[in-house]
Order: sequence, then structure tokens, then C-alpha cells
Amino acid sequence: MERTREIFQYLQDPHLVAHFQHICGVRGTFSRSVTTTDSGKAAGRTHLHNNGACHHRVSGEAERDFLEVTGAGEGEKIQTTAAGLRKRITDSSPGTNLVDGSESTPQNGAAVSAGTAGGEDGLGRTGPGSSEAAAAAEPGEKEREPGNPPRSSTVKPLRRNSLTGDVGQEFLIEDRFLYYLFTFGTELGNELFYIIFFPFIMWNVDAFVSRRLIMVWVWVMYLGQCTKDVIGWSRPASPPVVKVEVFYNSEYSMPSTHAMSGTAIPFSLFLMTYGRWEYPPTLGFSLALCWCLLVCSSRIYMGMHSVLDVIAGFLYSVLILLFFLPALDLIDGFNLTCRYAPLIIISLHLGLGLFSFTLDTWSTSRGDTAQILGTGAGVALASHVNHLLGLMPDVTPDQLPLAMPPLSAGLVGAAMLRHVLGVSVLVATRALMKAVTIPLVCRVARVPSDDVRKARQHMEVELPYRYIVYGTVGFNVLFLVPLLFRFLHLS
Repeated sequence: MERTREIFQYLQDPHLVAHFQHICGVRGTFSRSVTTTDSGKAAGRTHLHNNGACHHRVSGEAERDFLEVTGAGEGEKIQTTAAGLRKRITDSSPGTNLVDGSESTPQNGAAVSAGTAGGEDGLGRTGPGSSEAAAAAEPGEKEREPGNPPRSSTVKPLRRNSLTGDVGQEFLIEDRFLYYLFTFGTELGNELFYIIFFPFIMWNVDAFVSRRLIMVWVWVMYLGQCTKDVIGWSRPASPPVVKVEVFYNSEYSMPSTHAMSGTAIPFSLFLMTYGRWEYPPTLGFSLALCWCLLVCSSRIYMGMHSVLDVIAGFLYSVLILLFFLPALDLIDGFNLTCRYAPLIIISLHLGLGLFSFTLDTWSTSRGDTAQILGTGAGVALASHVNHLLGLMPDVTPDQLPLAMPPLSAGLVGAAMLRHVLGVSVLVATRALMKAVTIPLVCRVARVPSDDVRKARQHMEVELPYRYIVYGTVGFNVLFLVPLLFRFLHLS
């Protein structure tokens, strides 16, 4: 048991994440001053959590390896409960931005852009000493001759934190290929990918597979988000970890839902299409494995998860698939044929949303959970309506296996036209429903709607708003858009 605990602590160590980032060419621009605390007699190194900063006592080669990615940082305090779980707590005295003295309270170890040696501050301003800061981050680097291309690029996270508005701290990228590769990998678990990938499969490949794949995605993501709030572990501390991404930094960390979706979606797609479509199974499994590995490793590269978070997310997803995939035929058949299916679908997904909102205080994961449940409910309702009206019938067993049609300019052009037109309808639907739903829900809940971000922190606003908006989007994916294609003779 003691050995297992040591392995878990090692896999959760933020310095392991920082070391992986260091190997991949990510360098932080933290302050060079490192504070070490001598309290703690049982271990040879001390964890000091000061608003998300984690400092370890290291020596020898380990100290030289991590010198570039350690320093003072700002974030949130960590409280260790009796069960050994770390919880987020709010400091009574908010932190102060070192640049302009403004108060800020970033969470879960979010690094504040303090402009320690110039560079960009939290507002994106560039100070006079940015070049000195970049040079300090890479000691020993020789001065480059004029005309030679720089070996590294100073960049910031692409998107600000969706809850706190924190824009993150500058960091250096020495391997652009890995940076773009892992950025692509982490996007495979974001909303933009889902709104492109699921409709594409549904409109151009196989609606039967797509609606079942969405069912798997909904349950995997819902269980993952709820488990995060039950366990309540914070993100890897920064420093030593470089926050290449800060968008989800305010959410809890264990397990990684990116790793869960990055495991469930490709392998479910492979298992659902194997035997239904004619293609080499080795190719399908290899693509699924590469997809999974890319998404999982990208979360460590981004500094969003520890190695333990990613491993747990992978294993948790496999466990869910073992129980859920055999029940897909039963669940899908119920959604299509049961006369009470619409009532049960709506009440079940809404009830699950209410349960998830009671697990923790408001965070971005609450809205994401309601959004996922709403999408799943809309797709399930659309499949029931399509079955009643005889629209989009599934192929019969004697038509299987399906053969891949030969690629041609006409086939690709028709697929692209359907996709662009369909996604445009979905984007317009979402914009229209958001414009109508948010003020209406705020009025019914008697919540001021002048500050939308603050209003959405109320459960009575966030849950129905997300559920209605994305329920409508999910319904249109499988019902309205295919009807439009039939009307335009694009199906």
C-alpha cells in the first residue's frame, strides 16, 4: 500500500509535468527567485502551496533541470482534507497584480502575468524589459547574429480563462512542431471540434453511428465532470508547470475529461464501424490509438493535468465503455420506439443536470455539463421524431457491410457544401436561441441580466439556458438540417 501511494504521488507531482514540458521545448518566464521552506520532516523536499505555487527542495542535476521552470507564482491556496483530497479555498485577502496594483483572484494555480522583468502583464501590455526576461529564461544562450532566425518564440495562451478572465503568463516555445501538434491534439476535446466532427459524420458518413457516438460522448463526459467535482483535485501548480493553456484552469483536474473523450470517441468509432464498414481493421485501430495518445499527451504538454489525471481518465473511460457499449442497442431502441421516450429523455437529462449543479459551487464545468446533456437530449428526441416520420431510416442487415464510395470531386464538393450549410444553420440557431433564452430565463428567475457572465453563475439561469440552447442545436443536427438537405436535393 505504501508503495502504491508513492507511485500515485510521483505520477501526480507537478515537476513531472514540468519535466515533460521541458523536454518538449516549453520554457516558463517565471521569476528566478525560488523560495524554499524547511517545514516537513518526513520528506526530503517540501511542497509549499502559496496561491497555487509549488516549490520543491531539489539538488544537483534535478535543480539544474527545473531551474528554468520554477519561481514565485500566484494562484489559489490548497486545503488538504482529512481524506487526503485537495480542495480549492478562497483567500480572504485577494492577490495584488504586481504591475498596476489591481486586485485579482485567479484560481486553480493560474499564473498571473506579473511582468517580473518586463514582458506582458495580465492585461497584455508589453513592458520595456521583455527581451531581458526572455534572455533570463534561457541562461547560457549565446547572442544571436543579425539575420539568424530566433531559436524560440515568446507566446501567450491562445484563449483567456473562461471563468476568471486571466490571460495567462508568457512562455517560450523552442519546438514549434510539437506546439502546433499538441495544440491540435487538445482541440480534439473542445467544443469547436465537436460541432464540426459529429455533424460531419452524421450528414456525410453514417447517421446511425453518429447518434450512438453522441450517446457515448454524453455519458462519458457527464460522469467525468461529476467525478471531477466529487474528488476536487486542483490543477498542477504553476510554477513549476507552465500554463500553455488557461481556458479550463479554474476547473478541477481529476480525472482528465479530455483524456476520457480522447479515449471514448476514437475507440467507440472504431468498434461501431468495424464490420459495418469495409476497411482494414489494423488501420482503424491504429488511427484510434494515435488519436488517443495525442489527446492524452497534449493535456500534460498544456500543463492542465498531471500524469495521474491522464492515466485515470483513460482507465475510467475504458471502464465506462465496457459497461455502456453492450447496452447501446437497448438504449437506442428505446429512444426510437418507446411512446414515452420524449418525456423520459427530457426529464432524465434535466434531472442529471440538476444533480451535477449540486456537487460544487459554480464553475465552467457546470455549464459544460448542462451543454452536453442538452445536446444529447436534442439528438435523442430528433432520432425519435425521425423514426415516427420515417425519415433517415437505418440500413437493413442485408445491406451490410457498407463500402466506402470512391473519392471524386463531386463527392467531396457535395460533402463540403452540406457541412458548410449545416454548420451555418447550427451557428445561427445557437446565436438566435442565446439571444432569446438568456434574457427570458433571467426574467423568469428574477436575476439581473445586465452582466451576462455574472447572471450565468446562478444555477436557475445557467442550467435552463444551456439545456434549451444546446438541446435545440442537437435537435436541429439530426432533424432540421437533414430536412433542409432533402429540400435542396443535397442528401
